[in-house]
This record gives sequence, C-alpha cells and structure tokens, in this order.
Amino acid sequence: MLTLGVLAGDGIGPEIVASATQIAERALGSLSIGVQWRALPFGLTAIGEFGTPLPAQTLAELDGLSGWILGPHDNAGYPEEFRGMLSPGGAIRKHFNLFANIRPARTLSTAVDAVCPGLDVIIVRENTEGFYADRNMYYGAGEFMPTPDVALAVAVFTRPACERIAHQAFQLAAVRRKSVTIAHKTNVLAKTTGLFRDVCLTVAEHYPDVEVRGEHIDALAARLVSHPSDFDVIVAENMFGDILSDLAGQLSGSLGMAPSINASLTRAMAQAAHGSAPDIAGRDIANPVAMILSTAMLLRWLAGRDADASALGVVAERIEDAVRRVLDAGVGTPDIGGSASTSFFTEHVLAAL
Repeated sequence: MLTLGVLAGDGIGPEIVASATQIAERALGSLSIGVQWRALPFGLTAIGEFGTPLPAQTLAELDGLSGWILGPHDNAGYPEEFRGMLSPGGAIRKHFNLFANIRPARTLSTAVDAVCPGLDVIIVRENTEGFYADRNMYYGAGEFMPTPDVALAVAVFTRPACERIAHQAFQLAAVRRKSVTIAHKTNVLAKTTGLFRDVCLTVAEHYPDVEVRGEHIDALAARLVSHPSDFDVIVAENMFGDILSDLAGQLSGSLGMAPSINASLTRAMAQAAHGSAPDIAGRDIANPVAMILSTAMLLRWLAGRDADASALGVVAERIEDAVRRVLDAGVGTPDIGGSASTSFFTEHVLAAL
C-alpha cells in the first residue's frame, strides 16, 4: 500500500489536487497498487481551525512520509498577521531541506497553441539559497531596511549547495540528451554566480559524457525563446531558475501545464509551478495538467529512489500518456484555448486510462 500526503492548498488548489489524486488512483489501480491518501490540514482552512496555516501535526505527519502533494497556495490572501511570514509551503520546503526544484517544460501536444512547439527542457533550480530572501538564512530573512529609504538584500551561495544541485542536473542530463547549461551572470555578479558556475563546471568533470556550457541569464532567456532546441537541462540558482521555469512553462503552452517537484535525497513534494489563481477558484475552469503531471513526477521519483517501487514509474508513464492523448483530441481548458472544465478534462483523462 502506497501512502501519500495531500495538502489541498488555497484558491484552485482543492479542485486541481482532487483531479490529480483521482487520476493517480485510477492509474495505480490499473497495476493493482493500492494508495492511501492522507489529507492534512494546511493553508487558509487550517488557520480557521488551528490558528496557523501549517499546524505542527501536519509537519509531524509529513515526517513519516516519503512523498506528498502540495496544492497551490498564497499567503497574500491570509489574515494580516500571516502575510509577512514564510509561506506554509516554504516552511515545509525549509523544514525538510527540499533543495532541488525540478521543473520540466515540454510541449505536450500539437493541439496546444504553444509559442515554442517541440520545447523539451528541464530547469533544475537550487531551492535553498541564492537571491531569495526567505531561503538564505537559518533564522529571519535576508532582506532588511536600515532606514525607511534604504532596502538591502543578501544573496547566499555556498559550495555544498551548488555541488548537490549540479549533481542533480548532470544526473538528469545523463539519461536525456546529455547537455547541461549553467545559468549565471558572472559579468556583474562575479563572486556569487561565479561560484555557482565554477562549482557546476567542477562537478561536470564527473560526467564526461555530458556536454556543459555556461550562459549569462539574460542571453539564455532570449535564446530559450528563439532556439529552444538548443537546451536540454538548465541548472540555475533560485531566482534565475524560478523566472526561467515560468518563461519555459508559458512557452510550452501555459503555466497551467508546468509541473514540478521539490526534493531532497529522501523526500519529494509534488507542486505545480503556478499559483493559486483565486480569481478563478470554484469556477471549474482551472487547468489541472500541471498538478496531474507533478503527481506523476512524484511517482517517478519514488520509483527511482526504491528499486522495489519500479512499477510506479510505469504508472507515471501511463498518466503522462493519458494526458497527451486527451490534449491531442482537442480537449483543453480555457487557458490553452479550449472550452473544457476542470472536471470535464479530468473525466477524459480517467477514461483514457
């Protein structure tokens, strides 16, 4: 029996998480793999019941699990006292040291009106430090104001963090098209992104079959649009990786199609790359593809971690294939030019399985 945590999130989170769990359960059942979904309090609803968006009991439950699904959430919509704090998803990521944010962007179907047809890239984002102020301090934040008219930010780059994310990128590239691009900005951030680039180049020596090159982040972003086939795996610090992956998601058709996982060496969290979209919450029009494919990524990660769970990789392939076939049939939500509701799209994927 497979046990996975479920944190539904806010906004469209409950709708698309429900879609993903239904589809995963059907696909797992096709191989006679049982699954227990452990729903845990989280987000805005948890504030009403527990006085916090991330109750201690939720963290304790997650501690006993290898994987879970996290729905999109947005603490900008929480009561005032919770808005300035680390988001509950960020707190989970930090608590479990989920240092690798793996974000693939791929044009799934010719029926989807993508800016870059044929795009197939994975952005490997370092998830614990870099330029993001909520991720680079043990306590507090790396952004502060010494006077009302001055704001400062600290960027943190450490050799161990650069090394471990570089290994993730090269390991992925080794089983794909054997190419890694290092995103940096060494012409103006010579010490920080220079350290990131240089450590990645050192790690590259362990993977002689993988081609490696470095590119300035601005030139890389432009080239990703004009020559997307030049890229296989891109490794980047936190902020660069976040921006690039959103760009790549839109190039592939829609941010609603952009999946991801956040992982350590022992745990992984499925999390769509997009936000909670409160403006369309409850309207049954959200695109569930990113959440569905994030869940498939989680199953594939579990299969790769445990040899006895190799069948989960087959389940992931079945889910991805079913989504592609539904998209090929012209069924899509409004964000990709279709007219299908969330539930209608989900029903078609379930039927395809």
